[in-house]
Amino acid sequence: MIRHDFHLHTNNSNDSETPMAQMIERGIELGLSAMCFTEHMDMDFPRTETDTPSFEVDTDAYHAELCTLKEKYRKQINILFGVELGLQPQLVQRHKDYVDRYPFDFIIGSSHVAEGLDPFYPPYYEGRTEDEAYQAYFEDELNNIRLFNTYDIYGHLDYIVRYGPNKNQFYTYQKFSDIIDEILRELISRGKGIEVNTGGLKYGLGHPNPTEDIIKRYHELGGEIITIGSDAHIPQYVAYEFARVESILQQSGFRYYTVFENRKAEFIKL
Repeated sequence: MIRHDFHLHTNNSNDSETPMAQMIERGIELGLSAMCFTEHMDMDFPRTETDTPSFEVDTDAYHAELCTLKEKYRKQINILFGVELGLQPQLVQRHKDYVDRYPFDFIIGSSHVAEGLDPFYPPYYEGRTEDEAYQAYFEDELNNIRLFNTYDIYGHLDYIVRYGPNKNQFYTYQKFSDIIDEILRELISRGKGIEVNTGGLKYGLGHPNPTEDIIKRYHELGGEIITIGSDAHIPQYVAYEFARVESILQQSGFRYYTVFENRKAEFIKL
């Protein structure tokens, strides 16, 4: 069983209302060995709607709470300090300065914004086909990968298909294989990994993010660093469908998955 959930949010992120202690208690109930919280830090997030929240975590408060709970639960589970950085080209120096200020165990780099727009909202798709919008998103990811070094793995690589006009109905790895392969090769060459994010299963896509074909291709190209995250914002989704992920990884050729502590990778046998 996979016993490490490395993508979790609490009420320290503005898209969750769940106290951290509740998430931890659920992890203990499920028999997890470690949980890494990765609260949102999306600087310059576009306010496309009047109710769009800020996604900049109060890192001092978050870290203080985590340290308190890490000590409280230390005999039951290992609690790790992570962050999910929303990458945009203009943020390179700001991210470096931010990361240098805190003792993170693990950092996810994610693309929640592309071309200055949030793909959650219709304006991102206006004036182009869905395929063109998806292609532009992957090109933006590739640009971020070439600019940034302030993360350990790239999160939910095909995140955009959660929100496209037809979601993943007409989406396949094969359709975008040229740009996706380039993304995977760049990550591998830079010593960065990817995650298997079970949010896609939670959202009813029938596949994790990224899809099984991308996970397999990453392995074929020589990728070894792969973390597992539920992207849970409420307790019921902690370690969601991790048994299925174990099967996906094994079928893709993986014999290990990856965890991080103090920004150092450790490989855990499946």
